[in-house]
Amino acid sequence: MGKKKKHANLPRLPDGLNVIDTHCHLDMISSAIDVGTTVARAVAAGVTPIITVGIDLESSQKAIQLAGQYDPVYATVGIHPHNVQQLDERIYAELAKLCKYPKVVAYGEIGLDYVKQYAPRNIQLEHFERQIDLARTMPLPLVIHDRAAHDDILHILNQKRPFSAGGVMHCFSGDWHFAKRVLDLGFYISIPGVVTFNNAAAIQEVVQKIPLERLTLETDAPFLTPEPMRGKKNFPEYVMYTAQKIADLRGLPLEKLARITTENGFRLFNFTNH
Repeated sequence: MGKKKKHANLPRLPDGLNVIDTHCHLDMISSAIDVGTTVARAVAAGVTPIITVGIDLESSQKAIQLAGQYDPVYATVGIHPHNVQQLDERIYAELAKLCKYPKVVAYGEIGLDYVKQYAPRNIQLEHFERQIDLARTMPLPLVIHDRAAHDDILHILNQKRPFSAGGVMHCFSGDWHFAKRVLDLGFYISIPGVVTFNNAAAIQEVVQKIPLERLTLETDAPFLTPEPMRGKKNFPEYVMYTAQKIADLRGLPLEKLARITTENGFRLFNFTNH
């Protein structure tokens, strides 16, 4: 029999400090554990605010509903590249209305996914550009999804710059060379639990080199669960494992990393105005 994985205790912050989970999908986290319980567990662990992310019209509407229901929760709206074939004029008009709801802090996740390609590349490209244009009229920061599409993502973002409301490369999956080009756009880089994996040398290098003032943290829950909980469903409180790993890689106290990334999150998502 293989060895059982040892579960380290969740890292804890002193009272008055918190870490933001800048990207999760509360509507997709286990139906066996209701959202209220998930949010309460996160807050008890020092994780707040929590941003729940839209990937299609229904989940964008749900994100807004949850943000209205739970004080620590904020929402994004947008259509994920997997789902862009559903987009039509009616949905674009609805998205424009949703952007104006209280507690909507960003537009996304949008982008390109050349791994699964549930939608053809030309359709992904068309609607990536059009959704950027919509977000800029609001104006809301962009939450970008990028899988194996670095060159096209950068080409389009450079064509569309500048971005007065900024943006973030969600669930960053590139190397330091790519990270530098993202930083040149004025964007933030969001680090998921992947950084805790033993085979994550590229993202660990990025974490060690990135200016701290451009770093945010996320779970992408229920996906990408960090060590030592890898293999189980991810929850917002597990962002604390990611925070601890990054603090260790940077040789910083967890408290300092928490302060900096929380300040970054407030600067990008402007929670106080929602």
